[in-house]
Amino acid sequence: MKRLLLAGVLLGSAACSTPSAMAPGLHGSVGVPHNGFLTGAKELPSEGRGFKWKSSADHHWGLPRLVALIEEAAGRVDEARPGTRPVQVGDLSAQFGGQLMPKHRSHRTGRDVDMLFYVTTLEGVPVANDGFVKIGPDGLGVSNAGRFVRFDVDRQWLLIRSLVDSKHAHVQWVFVSRVLEALMVEHALALGEPAALIQKAQQVMQQPGDSLPHDDHIHVRVACEADEYAHGCEGGGPTWAWIPRPAKRVEAPASELLEALLGPTVVPEAKTVAAK
Repeated sequence: MKRLLLAGVLLGSAACSTPSAMAPGLHGSVGVPHNGFLTGAKELPSEGRGFKWKSSADHHWGLPRLVALIEEAAGRVDEARPGTRPVQVGDLSAQFGGQLMPKHRSHRTGRDVDMLFYVTTLEGVPVANDGFVKIGPDGLGVSNAGRFVRFDVDRQWLLIRSLVDSKHAHVQWVFVSRVLEALMVEHALALGEPAALIQKAQQVMQQPGDSLPHDDHIHVRVACEADEYAHGCEGGGPTWAWIPRPAKRVEAPASELLEALLGPTVVPEAKTVAAK
């Protein structure tokens, strides 16, 4: 019971963005993406320039900079390719973070978002993606309506380019299948894109080894910013050279505090602790 009460103090204070006596500095994205919570979230509008919600049943709350990143990147694609069908945005996080049952293992701290692929007809006419359409190595897929669609490599690369080149946030990961990454990199090379930009995109694009290959959508994760580590933001991937690091190591990671509050109920005896 004491463990639950302590957790309630922390999580309750997080939900209303008011510091608790136990954790006065924790706010924003707290913990790692697969084990944490969120305060001060912003909701992505249901639609805007170049994007729209996939479904009102999804959760569309995230860090303000993640929301700004989505709006900017989708808008840049729409500006560069007028007539583009809006990219459909799936889950970000719940308003106060935590687990989204049963769909995701991550998406708990406002740093993650799912976005469907841009697709065209076989003739190259942009069409709306009607769901999580799996795209094969040939760049083709079958829509939920039973029609063949083609992976829109041009617009998809423009989106990736806009994400990794943004000043709103530092992208840590773009989970996507290897074959679709290869198609986009090949397209970028053909366009003569800067080598440094292509290398940066290649570093963040990754087919995850512990989940589905992401051949039906991309999963974007933004990194913790330097000043957020002190408030509980943690890892969830590598620290690339272009991502700012905190000036000094944070001595009390939020995940340790969460584990202490939400971990096993058995508390070691004092003599056992002293023996260590």
